[in-house]
Amino acid sequence: MSEAVATGVTVRRDGGVATVAIDRPAKRNALTFAMYRALNAAITEADADPDVRVIVLTGSGGAFTAGNDLADFLSGKDVVGGEESAVLGFQRAVLERGTILIAAVDGSAVGIGATVLLHCDLVYATERSYLQFPFVDIGLVPEFGSSLLLPRRVGAVRAAEILLLGDRLPAARAAELGLVNQIFADHETLLAHVTEQASRLLAKPSAAVAATWALLHGNPDQTTRQRMVDESARFSDLLSSPAAVQRLEGFLNGRK
Repeated sequence: MSEAVATGVTVRRDGGVATVAIDRPAKRNALTFAMYRALNAAITEADADPDVRVIVLTGSGGAFTAGNDLADFLSGKDVVGGEESAVLGFQRAVLERGTILIAAVDGSAVGIGATVLLHCDLVYATERSYLQFPFVDIGLVPEFGSSLLLPRRVGAVRAAEILLLGDRLPAARAAELGLVNQIFADHETLLAHVTEQASRLLAKPSAAVAATWALLHGNPDQTTRQRMVDESARFSDLLSSPAAVQRLEGFLNGRK
């Protein structure tokens, strides 16, 4: 196991899992521009490492992240919408990655802390957690593609309620809406489950996992017929792979 620390961000490597923790508990893990750059670097480096097959994004000290550090944003040190924006750099790193991303949420997931969850492959949370999209209340608009992704996920009417009113969305309700996979009693149980799920993914045939992930993240505007063609091509490629042959023979011989 290895660990590295940047400004407000901790990165820990344990085998094929890289855990990226937002680590500024005194400010409920509110994100500064420097932290966005550190998160960008951490996710980009983990994604580029062929030995890393799962990235876990989490917080520390009882919060996922309270969103942006508003004082830092108002300082004018970064052009939020510009090409060199630290915020967009982080968003691109998440959006363009090719590695499974699991979110382990304990506590508040506010602003970008909520919108980033729409881009994670698996999301687990504690009972005390909540999501909040407060953009309108502070005179802004939703970001990270959430005005497109949230209606697709929960429907237009519910998305309008969440984005326009900006109320807290308790973890249990988020799970009902399909924004969270599963809820756990406390932080320790949450992390134990995330570790278990990451281990299960690592134990599966890597090529099959990667191909399935790619299909899940494929063009959402494809027709069913187009997607069937893509699936068939990947299916055929994998069918003769050593991992698939070994697994299929195992099933035929009654082995798990």
